[in-house]
Amino acid sequence: MPRLIGLAVTDQPDMGQDFVSNVQRIWADGDAFAPIDYRLPKPEIERVLQALQPSAIIEHGRSEQRLPTGMPTEVGDAVVLATSGTSGRPKGVVHTHQSVAASAHATSTALSVDQDTDKWLACLPLSHIGGLAVVLRSIVTDTKVEIHSGFNAEAVVAAAKNGATLVSLVTRALNQIPPELFRTILIGGAAPPPIKAPNVIATYGMTETGSGVIYNKTALEGLEIRLDDDSNDGEILLRGPMLFRRYRSGPDPFRADGWFPTGDLGHWGEDGSLVVRGRAADVIVTGGEKVWPGPIERLLARRADIAEVALVGRADSEWGHRIVAVVIPTDPENPPPLEAIRAQVKERFGPWSAPKEIELRSTLPKTTLGKVKKNELAESN
Repeated sequence: MPRLIGLAVTDQPDMGQDFVSNVQRIWADGDAFAPIDYRLPKPEIERVLQALQPSAIIEHGRSEQRLPTGMPTEVGDAVVLATSGTSGRPKGVVHTHQSVAASAHATSTALSVDQDTDKWLACLPLSHIGGLAVVLRSIVTDTKVEIHSGFNAEAVVAAAKNGATLVSLVTRALNQIPPELFRTILIGGAAPPPIKAPNVIATYGMTETGSGVIYNKTALEGLEIRLDDDSNDGEILLRGPMLFRRYRSGPDPFRADGWFPTGDLGHWGEDGSLVVRGRAADVIVTGGEKVWPGPIERLLARRADIAEVALVGRADSEWGHRIVAVVIPTDPENPPPLEAIRAQVKERFGPWSAPKEIELRSTLPKTTLGKVKKNELAESN
């Protein structure tokens, strides 16, 4: 039976080419690989290993180390990725060679990639789909790629001057570089900036879709979209060749007709394009009203006295859930006043949307891609 081989992802600067060579060798042997983020604390690494169950692990510069337990893969499986873990235990997402190739070719077609003149830059973590997809599509389409161990603004600028034309970033990274250096920049991982350069494409996707599958609200070729409720915000359902085969363990995540329920809610805009509202799990129901945290967070983040903010709902006997604004103040000695925040939110979104309390922190728990782990904040009291 084919095996699953874990590949350690580290911050070592020469890891990239070693990583690609190992991927190609593993695939040639008929096995699949799983990128394992070795920058995480040891308990988190163990949690990922338990979820993915590889048969062996390869650390940078070392030979394969057998693991005492492991679960085989199926013929045709290419890669297994751990979900980011923002909402609990990571799941192993199984992609096949077919889904990897479909994603690579659909992306290349949408971006009019020229193998002779274009060059990808991979500077997001290879343990997540945003960074790994860049490397995989370069392998599949034989397009040049430069791999960095992580994001560094100076190194990204230097890569652009050295011929890199295409890059995938998150918003916080985009804000640190001149966007005109690249022919095209894909933005994923979080809400895109409200104003973006013409060469910046906002993408929607997830680990299960093998990378972004909607570019500036337009679906990639081969992707089908529908909502389970067209009259209101409904769950987004996807179907297409770039979607994963299944999770590493657990029941079949697809409906009987082949549609994958994403857990995201959205609606059709006036121009017929998909408007993504956010994760269904992020909606806060308070006093019978539904409150979306994203727009409120973006409003409050523009305040001079707030460095970062996340809205969560915590169980409340009177309201069902009370809205809590978890805030990193710009100046800890002069935090934003609750009444000022409530008044600002009420004016824009209505009284039911206003936070009932503020919780001050010096940091927010995040994944390596910068996503806030709201499940941890919601559980805090």
